Order: sequence, then structure tokens, then C-alpha cells
Amino acid sequence: MTEFRTPVDVTDLPRKTGYGIKNLFMGSCFTENIGEKMASLYFEVDMNPFGILYNPVSISQAVKRIINGKPFGDKDLFQYNGLWHSFMHHGCFSNPSATEVVKKINGRLAHSFPYLAEAGFLFVTLGTAWIYELKSTGEIVANCHKVPAGEFRKFRLTVSETVDALKDMLGQLWKRNPGIYTVFTVSPIRHTSDGAVENQLSKSTLLLAVDALIKGFGQDRCAYFPSYELVMDELRDYRFYAADMVHLSDVAIKFIWEKFCLAAIDQKSIELACRFESVNKSLQHRPFNRFTLEHYRFLEQTLKKILALSVDCPYIGLKGVLKDIQDEMNQIKVAVTLPD
Repeated sequence: MTEFRTPVDVTDLPRKTGYGIKNLFMGSCFTENIGEKMASLYFEVDMNPFGILYNPVSISQAVKRIINGKPFGDKDLFQYNGLWHSFMHHGCFSNPSATEVVKKINGRLAHSFPYLAEAGFLFVTLGTAWIYELKSTGEIVANCHKVPAGEFRKFRLTVSETVDALKDMLGQLWKRNPGIYTVFTVSPIRHTSDGAVENQLSKSTLLLAVDALIKGFGQDRCAYFPSYELVMDELRDYRFYAADMVHLSDVAIKFIWEKFCLAAIDQKSIELACRFESVNKSLQHRPFNRFTLEHYRFLEQTLKKILALSVDCPYIGLKGVLKDIQDEMNQIKVAVTLPD
């Protein structure tokens, strides 16, 4: 026996993303782990315009709202505990001012409406098949915003209900953007508040629904990335979890990111991403004393790396980064006498 684990076979996606391709990420907080990593490496990313979403119905509703671009108004909000909220959005949009909530919601929607029409990929991470229905209206909510549980009916979607919700979303999506490729994942983060058995039933529902969708539409239109299996099988150890024993550690996220790169990103873009990673490490460097010749030379080398990347990736906006470095170098010139 050479390994004390069971490796998961992660096959290449039929289509791969890369630099110069727009990527929309929707879904649970696991979506943000991968989306934030891509954004930090200067990939084109739009991430969770409605905030973190967990269930298939809410994700479907959000994508369809982005497709039609219909703005929200005060009537779409409700007030609770001194804040205005939207049942379609995460609590990060909530605010004491209804005007501010509507402004923030519609600002994100206005950005994502044209973005989705041009996107090459939609990445959807499903978190749970358990949903909450507001008893007074029958509305399925994305977030309860701490409204008392008695106001909702909680139930688990069936496989067919999950398929129907996502199938309707995909149908409208492909009318808006016929060329977009959809990649589904199921979040490995357990919803322990539902209970251990209930969480497993929920994840199983999502997995079966995604499998049915891919079989129905074909892998030329959509695919599955096994983030759930990578954690449950390959990283079967609490060493790979954060202190709450539910969310993933940085080591686990890095492991999944590396698997994701190989499966979902083209080789040229992976090589460029490594160069951006090197630049990011240089930008994060904090010298003991900024005003030294040594630090000036360090900035010179960093500047050369970024200028080279700006030539190889002219479609990536690096002007702001270049300006910041040049400004810092000019400050050192003023403070320090540099050799000719």
C-alpha cells in the first residue's frame, strides 16, 4: 500500500476557461473560495451578485433575475430588527436605509446583466436541498434574515423538483447566452444544523439532480466538478477543516484549487497564473524600512514582472498596480540618494 487515502479521479472538463474569458460564480460560500482565488489572479470574475446562496431554487431565481435585468424596488424589501432586507438576497445587502439596500442591489444587478450575456462560463455551487417557504406568501427565500422559524415551512426538495428548477434556469440562460458553459459543483461544507442524516440526504439529492441534468443536456453544455468527493474521500480527516469543524481549512481550499486548475483552466492560463502568483507575493512584501536602496531594487524587479505580464496579457487591467509601484519608487527617490 503506497497511499493512506483514496484518490478521486478528476477528469478535464470538456471546455476550459482562462484569461480573456468572463466567469460568473453563483452559489454557496464554497463558490467564493474558488471565485476569490481566480479574482486575485486577475481572471475575469463576477461573484455572487445576490450574495451567498445555498438552495437550487434561490440560485435559479437569481440567475433568471440577472437574465431579465428587472430592477428591484422598495416593495421587494421588508423591515425586521431595524434593518431592511430582501428575501432573494444575502444579509450583506441589508441596511437601516431601504434606499441604500435598493441602490446596492440594483448596482450589482446592473453590472451582472450585461456580464452574463458575454460570459463564457457559469459556475454553480449547490449547498443544500433544504428550503424555507414563507408561509404568508408561498415564496421560497434565499435567506431567512433571523425571522422566527414559525414564519416558514421547511422542506427538502425532491430530485425531480431540483432538476426542474435548474432546468428552467438553464433554458432561459441559453436563450440569453447560447454559448455559455455551465459547471456544477456540490459544496463539501456540511449543513450540520439540519442534522447529519438530513445533510446527507440533501447532498445526495443535489448530486442526483446534477447527474440527471448533465445526462439530459450532454457534456457539451454542462459538466460536474467533484469538489464534494475530493473532501469526503481524499481529505477524509478533520485536519483539513477550520476550527468550527464545518468549513474548510486553507490547506483544503488550496488542494481543491489545484485540482480545479488542472481540470477547468487551460494550460497557458495556468502558466500565466503562476506568474501572477509570484507578483502577488512581491506586492504583499512589507519591508522593515521602505526608504532603502534595497527596497527600491526590489520594486524595480517587481515592476519588470508586471510590465512583462501586461505585454503578454494586454486585456488585463494592470495600470493601477503599475501606478502604485511607480508612485512608491518615486517616493523613495525623493527620500534616498540613488546611485547613477
